[in-house]
Amino acid sequence: MKLSFLSLIALVTCLFFQSTLSMAQPGYAQGAASSEKMTDNEGIVVDFMDAAGYTYMELQNSGHKFWIAAPTTQVNKGDHIRFSQSMVMTNFTSKTLNRTFGTIIFVSSTEVKK
Repeated sequence: MKLSFLSLIALVTCLFFQSTLSMAQPGYAQGAASSEKMTDNEGIVVDFMDAAGYTYMELQNSGHKFWIAAPTTQVNKGDHIRFSQSMVMTNFTSKTLNRTFGTIIFVSSTEVKK
């Protein structure tokens, strides 16, 4: 009986230490969420400006920066944006901003991802 009880304690102790060590490994729980790869229709707001009923947002996704234009939207730098793509335009000139975008995606809707 004594031997079985000691074996049970040893087993429980081993399981406890194994689960504790696995929680300390990178990618466990919170770490996995932060390394989550973004899809092509989302990004982090780097810069934005409003003009003529649109919000122009420069987004960054996996080191790649690109511009989208959405109906006027409340955003802040650092927001994680998901969008529904409508139309890609190259060499688009905004007369209101007096600026030409090499490539810009006009989108029908955006949402701030929590």
